[in-house]
Amino acid sequence: LQYNRVWIPDNKEVWQSAEITKNYKAGDHFLHVQLEDGTELNYPVDPAALPPLRNPDILVGENDLTALSYLHEPAVLHN
Repeated sequence: LQYNRVWIPDNKEVWQSAEITKNYKAGDHFLHVQLEDGTELNYPVDPAALPPLRNPDILVGENDLTALSYLHEPAVLHN
């Protein structure tokens, strides 16, 4: 999962985009991520419910939501 981008919940922004900076291994309790503003953090995760993956930038603004690779709340709101 390293270098993939995910959406993490945010109290102010609702969802915030983050890039995974270190490989996630099954059983890890934290995702090492970097937010778009450069902030690095260890985001606590439940291994059974990892954060939703972010679509590639080429799909941003897609008129047909069924064309998105990942279709979930943060992807729809971002699009």
